[in-house]
Amino acid sequence: MIENASHYFARGNTAHGAHFLYKSAFQGLNKTLVLMGPPGTGKSTIIRKLADGLVSRGQHVQYFHSPLRPDELDGIIATELKVGIVDGQACEWTIEGSAGATTEFDFGTAIDNRGISTETLGMIEELKGELTDAYSKAYESFATALRIHDEWEKLYIESMEFDKADQIAQELIQELYDGHENEIPSNGRHLFFGAATPKGAFDFIQSLTASLNRRIFIKGRPGSGKSTLLKKLAAAAEKKGIDVQVYHCGFDPNSLDMLIFPKLSTAIFDSTAPHEYFPDRDGDEILDMYERTMTPGTDETYAAEIAVIKERYSAKMKEATSHLAAAEAVDSQIKSFYTAATKFPIVEELYLQLQSELFNQSL
Repeated sequence: MIENASHYFARGNTAHGAHFLYKSAFQGLNKTLVLMGPPGTGKSTIIRKLADGLVSRGQHVQYFHSPLRPDELDGIIATELKVGIVDGQACEWTIEGSAGATTEFDFGTAIDNRGISTETLGMIEELKGELTDAYSKAYESFATALRIHDEWEKLYIESMEFDKADQIAQELIQELYDGHENEIPSNGRHLFFGAATPKGAFDFIQSLTASLNRRIFIKGRPGSGKSTLLKKLAAAAEKKGIDVQVYHCGFDPNSLDMLIFPKLSTAIFDSTAPHEYFPDRDGDEILDMYERTMTPGTDETYAAEIAVIKERYSAKMKEATSHLAAAEAVDSQIKSFYTAATKFPIVEELYLQLQSELFNQSL
């Protein structure tokens, strides 16, 4: 049985601040339905109801989860219909970034302004300031953690044999792509498979790779060339016209953590903490970049320095996570004010309009 759902993130809380990949993730759509309006007005709930309706009709749905609350949705794509639905506020959506035609639905019309007093509006504005502050502190902590991680990488980079790393890349390019080239270059689709959340790192690697015939688990250390290898493979795939999904690191979006080649039924990904997995079925294999590219004994040589760096890095990541938890708590307070003032019969009317707009695509 083919699973009728794929799960991703296209928004991340990163060491470079809030990072969005919706422009790439939603490329090639015929239409995008954008839900505008404040939080707490039922947008995520409506998006999930629409997704459930699609799945019940046998349609494939791509789910885009919120990094603040992974059980909530920022958006979906009805794959066969080529229609996207997105929370415009959560994704900082703009018309310029839209794929195909765009129709907006204003959930702000469901707000009963009589339910929000001047005092309440003042409290909301104060909470928005606290929310911005919590996010800023989280991003600052992530940025510090990245600088510490760079120190960690430097220890290994100094012991790396780059010619061996390049040889691995060339061998994989030949093995994976020979016989599958196309004359027209492809344009990779950029996504996140995971995110930093208020409860720590969260990912969908297992579900995204479950149906693939081959999975290559890259092992290694920081600075052992994992991301660089993936960048070389992605660039070569696009040049050779091979369809590729490019998954960015949810901590440092300038790095890559996974590639999926749908037509080759193959994935290759960084399988180290915080998304460490091990082969458990036929078609799984390990590529150990430490063993193949590093001077033997590097771990032992720098053991003391690495232990200190690990401790500093872990402390900063925990600090960043605590700030995200604070952001989630403040965001919940803001949502509660709007939810209390929302007229849900109007939300239901908006749902029916969206449902009509969506399913008319299949006629």
